Amino acid sequence: MKNKVIASFDDAVADIPDGASIMVGGFGPPGLPQNLLAALIRQGAKDLTIITNRGDQTNAKANTGHLVELRRVKKVCCAFSASPHPSQRNLFEELNESGELEAELMPQGTLVERMRAAAAGIGAFYTRASVGTELAADKETRVIDGKEYVLEYPLHADYAFIRAHTSDTWGNLQYELTQRNFNPIMAMAAKCTLVEIEGDIVELGGMDPNQVHTPGIFVDRVVKIPPPPEGLWTFPSDRRA
Repeated sequence: MKNKVIASFDDAVADIPDGASIMVGGFGPPGLPQNLLAALIRQGAKDLTIITNRGDQTNAKANTGHLVELRRVKKVCCAFSASPHPSQRNLFEELNESGELEAELMPQGTLVERMRAAAAGIGAFYTRASVGTELAADKETRVIDGKEYVLEYPLHADYAFIRAHTSDTWGNLQYELTQRNFNPIMAMAAKCTLVEIEGDIVELGGMDPNQVHTPGIFVDRVVKIPPPPEGLWTFPSDRRA
């Protein structure tokens, strides 16, 4: 094990190449790695595959939607591709419908389970989610105990961008609020996990081992979010807002 703290977000993303696949956490602002995404936007990598819950994230100063707008994304794997209301169409939808950007859609539970399968070394699994829908088109199916199931495969990534509240220097993580939705499983499913920390980075031994949510074995790079304006963490004092 080693000290995994990186001096800056730009340093953390400097070696990400064109064509990389990147998992991006989220489920609301508390879990969205805005600072890592902002650094990736500055870095310039293109032809990216983004794996995230919602492909048109626009509720933050730096998000996957900005990468789409810059034409730096070739494919998005997600559970939601459309805006909440038909009157609020976005560029992600337009590029997908025109064929300029590929979107692989799947139920939200299937998205998580495919990432978990990648983390656990599971070769494939059957699920009833998406049976009888367009999302099951051209996929292998099987009848088990009288019910039809769809075969799904693991979803791997080169990198994971996640956000946590606290870390130690070895990358053991603690989450708060909705940070515990996608971030923990993404950390396990990617080859290289980058984490932005909104709270403290403590020395080894400074964290209760019973309160570690993601072990440092799954973490490669940790960066502390600086205060505004350099950092993009601009939530109000009550982060539940």
